[in-house]
Amino acid sequence: MRSSRTEALCGIKVLDLCRVVSGPFATMHLGDLGADVVKIEDPRVGDESRRYGPPFVNGESSYFLSVNRNKRSCAIDLKSSAGRSAIIALADVADVVIDNFRPGTLDRWGLTYEAMSSRNPGLIHCSISGFGRIGPDANRPGYDLILQGESGVMDITGDPDGPPTKVGTSIADLVTGLYASQAVLAALMRRERTGVGGRVDVSMLDAMASLLTFNAGMYFASGESPKRRGNAHPTISPYETFEASDGWLNLGIANDKFWSLFCGVIGGNDMETDPRFDSAPKRAANRATLAGILRPIFKSAPRDHWLEVLSRAGVPCGAIRTVGEVCEAPQLIQRGMIQTVTHRLAGEVKFVARPLRFDDRPPAPSTPPPTLGEHTFEVFENWLGWTQREVSDYASKGAFGDANLA
Repeated sequence: MRSSRTEALCGIKVLDLCRVVSGPFATMHLGDLGADVVKIEDPRVGDESRRYGPPFVNGESSYFLSVNRNKRSCAIDLKSSAGRSAIIALADVADVVIDNFRPGTLDRWGLTYEAMSSRNPGLIHCSISGFGRIGPDANRPGYDLILQGESGVMDITGDPDGPPTKVGTSIADLVTGLYASQAVLAALMRRERTGVGGRVDVSMLDAMASLLTFNAGMYFASGESPKRRGNAHPTISPYETFEASDGWLNLGIANDKFWSLFCGVIGGNDMETDPRFDSAPKRAANRATLAGILRPIFKSAPRDHWLEVLSRAGVPCGAIRTVGEVCEAPQLIQRGMIQTVTHRLAGEVKFVARPLRFDDRPPAPSTPPPTLGEHTFEVFENWLGWTQREVSDYASKGAFGDANLA
């Protein structure tokens, strides 16, 4: 359990019935904000992402470790009646229940929102799914790659002459998790006003479709679907990626002011007044010609040279860094964004911390991701005041499988 009493969600109890990425990412953010997150896992195998790898660190999946800090693990067999009774008991005192089962799964187990909220009217139940609780696709399984394609995001990602390309991270899972945590915070605020909880439905398809923003706007305005443009922007130029002699950089010339500054750096006085490029709409219309002029210029010098001279002139630019470069970046390190916890099996585990800070204070120290069932007895003692004997009685009925109740 988090020790800090200053975090925003201190005192909020979250019952986490999630696995893999979208749900765990949502509950991790609530835990980062101080909520007491209890992660419910199958006592036989745990969260399936515990087996995602390599790499593993002393048998622990780096994938699992990356989205499960600031939680306690409670091993409960939801397929047993005793296990489901234990979940109902925990839901009686919880503020929030979050799950990412396929719609209808909890209903078949008797763990409906109606059943839980009738006993705890202040309960907020957030359900995450691939396609939502209603609609013709409601019962389809939802995985990140599937939703990247179904949402249209893959169709506008990649080179114009190449295949549709997924985003390099699990963007559908992650953005859905962020929306879910945002929705829970809003529901908690509503409960402050009304005294009652409610149901929250977060769909991965809805979340990803919402990211189309101006791409959807272009379709609604023209009736034509936008095409893949690689790293080029559909309406701004040069706003794309260029290769230097030893690496890659991004250039963001978003208006005529930056265009003038940019031309001053590359010595392109004639180009600044060239009637093909003397306004932002003209540069966008003639992007292929402009890019053809700029590519050999950028390849004539190293990446760091361009970053230095462009930044000094006030031109928006940035390196395309490897994940390793980012994890070692002085800017992130100085801001305390790279943190370390000690895991009882994996040892020292580094992670990128929450990107939120309040009153200029860094986040409170995190607790390490839990081992399977590590806190089972502790949770029932803390949340319900149960004794070892009471927990053992439920264990004898099959509620906890072989979980360690010490």
